Amino acid sequence: MARQVNVRGLLLPSLSGYQSKWVPKDVVAGLVLSALLVPQGMAYAELAGLPPVTGLYTSILCLIGYALVGPSRILVLGPDSALGPMIAATILPLLGADGDPIKAVALASALAIMTGIIMIAAGAGRLGFVADLLSKPTILGYMNGLALTILVGQLPKFLGFSTDADGFIPEVQALIAGIASGEIVTAAAAIGLFSLVLILVLDRLLPRVPAVLVAVVAAMVVSVGLSLGEKGVKLVGPLVSGFPAFTIPSVGLADLGVLVVGAFGISLVALTDTISTATSFEERRGEQVDGNREMIGIGAANVAAGFFQGFPVSTSGSRTAVAEKAGARSQVTGLVGAAMITLMLVAFPGLLANLPQPTLAAVVIAASISLADIPGTKRLFSQRKADFWLSIGAFLGVVLFGVLPGIVLAIALSVGNVFRRIWWPYRTTLGKVDGIAGVHDVTQNRDANRLAGCTIYRFDAPLIFANARTFRDDIVQIATLDKPSWIIIAAEPITDVDTTACDMLEDLVTKLDEMSIRLVFAELKTAPRRKLDQFGLEHVIGDDRYFPTIGSAVDAHRALTGAQWQPPDSP
Repeated sequence: MARQVNVRGLLLPSLSGYQSKWVPKDVVAGLVLSALLVPQGMAYAELAGLPPVTGLYTSILCLIGYALVGPSRILVLGPDSALGPMIAATILPLLGADGDPIKAVALASALAIMTGIIMIAAGAGRLGFVADLLSKPTILGYMNGLALTILVGQLPKFLGFSTDADGFIPEVQALIAGIASGEIVTAAAAIGLFSLVLILVLDRLLPRVPAVLVAVVAAMVVSVGLSLGEKGVKLVGPLVSGFPAFTIPSVGLADLGVLVVGAFGISLVALTDTISTATSFEERRGEQVDGNREMIGIGAANVAAGFFQGFPVSTSGSRTAVAEKAGARSQVTGLVGAAMITLMLVAFPGLLANLPQPTLAAVVIAASISLADIPGTKRLFSQRKADFWLSIGAFLGVVLFGVLPGIVLAIALSVGNVFRRIWWPYRTTLGKVDGIAGVHDVTQNRDANRLAGCTIYRFDAPLIFANARTFRDDIVQIATLDKPSWIIIAAEPITDVDTTACDMLEDLVTKLDEMSIRLVFAELKTAPRRKLDQFGLEHVIGDDRYFPTIGSAVDAHRALTGAQWQPPDSP
């Protein structure tokens, strides 16, 4: 019988089981959300090097796209402070000296479509696990570096002047030069500082109050009342009126390679951010996160935005929290938010004309501060030095080399750390501690008794080409120095063996037999044991060398030799 496709399950999955009593809550939450989406969308568009109105286009279409396909009832997508620098780093080198805004929008839209296609394909291929390529320490370092670069990049606009520098160090130099030469516009710096302090104070003291909205409204009131536009303060000005038109972005073939690389980096960051945000919110609701379906939902949102002059988007923890606190029950909240932004563009395009640019910079700076996690970095230093230095490496990668190289370096550090732990795994010998059942790590229990004529060795990693020599060298050293009659491998942590390891074991067992030392395995899992047999090692590692537990191997040795447990200082 032919399999039927549940079309209803593919479209509007988040509205499954929707209840009419949720409508008022979703509408109210959508109205509250739209008040936050407008200023943040405009601010993050400028962070990405794009006209502010594109942030509104992006917000509308990504909300609609995710509502149609996304699985979560509560997640809110939109322009993101973490993606803004990545978008800018991708498209700005392609613009040339003229910095044509039309070309910038086309490049950003193409980037969004590519990002969406990558994520949809990856979700369909069930590749949601790629979010694990970024470990928590490297994400922490990357975000700290991103926060610093965003802060430095926004300070000139915050202070009322502009620079043409590209890269963290040149931007710092240009910032210092601008301040030293007296380019600061006092009125701009004042309204920027007022907006930033207001946002930070309200976020701290009154978290339920939409701080960004309050700051934006207050800044516009001050702008009109004090005629800041006449005092050198740059204003947003009237926006382009109307709903964004469907547009197929036109980009040159020479630009595609750079865009694809940027799209892969953005996809990874967006997925990682979404999974972490979704997990934190969905767990509170008793729901389970499906990374693959989330990838498809985010991909659809990006494709929708890309065809309507938008740029790449991700999940926003802050906007999701606002929607949840406002009573959101479903993606109807996002649809209401999209409708309100559309209404503003169609009917009131001049509503934000008097919004000072330094206030938008303050919104971005406040977002950058929230990205940084200094206490988390301090905890890494006190808990695990290796993870701390991984975090610092990712931080320096972003600061010194740029956002896109920084994410590549962060991935490389994460993968490298995994490989390091496999290459140099934890190894130890085991002994018996008085009053405690079983055998235990002698490095943590210095007074543990040793079994005479026997060494119990544990190797905490799959046994593969990268560490086979380390394993062999450890066993040879034990055989040479301790001269036991038995070496018991506590093999429970060994989850796999490869060809290199099998060849090594064959030679090692043969060499030990010549030294009258018997190598046996305890608690070896079925899969690696089967591989040893498949590689033809039965003639050197027969059934009599496998024991179900360490205790049974110890008992076998003691029955054969009469050995007893001895204090560690015994001869």
